[in-house]
Amino acid sequence: MTEVCIVGAPEVELRYELLSRETARDALATYDLTAPYENTLALRTVSLGAAVALLNDLNWYLVRFASAAFVREPAIDPDEWFSRDLATAVRDERVDPDETGRHLALYGVVDGELTEPEHVVRTHETPSRDDRDELDRTMVVRVTEAEFEA
Repeated sequence: MTEVCIVGAPEVELRYELLSRETARDALATYDLTAPYENTLALRTVSLGAAVALLNDLNWYLVRFASAAFVREPAIDPDEWFSRDLATAVRDERVDPDETGRHLALYGVVDGELTEPEHVVRTHETPSRDDRDELDRTMVVRVTEAEFEA
């Protein structure tokens, strides 16, 4: 099962904003929604294509209420996430999944909250954040080169 995690923008109650609007609520109605981190909404879909299609359906709301959206496809990597843009590029076969993973955004997890990302380039093994002693764990998100440079 492919996972989706949407991160709410600061000062926005993501779950409320999405579920209080009929179109978004209808798009999410068939999914079992969870909140693995503070101000996030997560769910499982049947495939990478379904995950990207759902995010596309929710785009109007994501632009207004989310700061990020991630997709994790266990068949590609069970532990690392893709940014929405990278997931779309992989789905559309513009990028080979084996060619991803060089540009990363590392999100720390502290007391159930995602921290601001630290952008790093992978050289050999998966890096961890410099402040790892303060973190409960690190969420690794593969990003496109354009997202990395932004």
